[in-house]
Amino acid sequence: MKEYKYKINGNTYKVAIGDIEGNIAQVEVNGMPYKVELSEDQKPVKVVSSVKAAPAPRTATGEKVISKPAAATGSAFVVKAPLPGVVLSIPVKVGDTVKAADTVLVLEAMKMENAIHAGRDGVVKTINVNAGDSVLEGGTLLTIE
Repeated sequence: MKEYKYKINGNTYKVAIGDIEGNIAQVEVNGMPYKVELSEDQKPVKVVSSVKAAPAPRTATGEKVISKPAAATGSAFVVKAPLPGVVLSIPVKVGDTVKAADTVLVLEAMKMENAIHAGRDGVVKTINVNAGDSVLEGGTLLTIE
């Protein structure tokens, strides 16, 4: 016999469930026996032992949505993603002159907006991401010469 304690509206009940024959269960509540009729229209529950991961999202062309870190080029300064996230906006464009403290990209990560700064004075040479792109930590966002 399985025993349970329930608290309902501040009252404690000691419930013991005995034999179940067909759709009738023998139940004791605080020592008082009851015959409880169970509904028969219940369907068995399917238990899933493991969940398969969904495939990674892809663009219309079939490419992965998350960009991979690109290799650094020559003398250009590479601005990398400090953490994985989604690019919200890019307030600069190729050819713009930037100072080290200028915000060159806004990245959303963990529901927070993070301003990504240039890191050094120079001219924006390339922008490797677009607004809405997902990036991994260390992914190249843009380069400055």
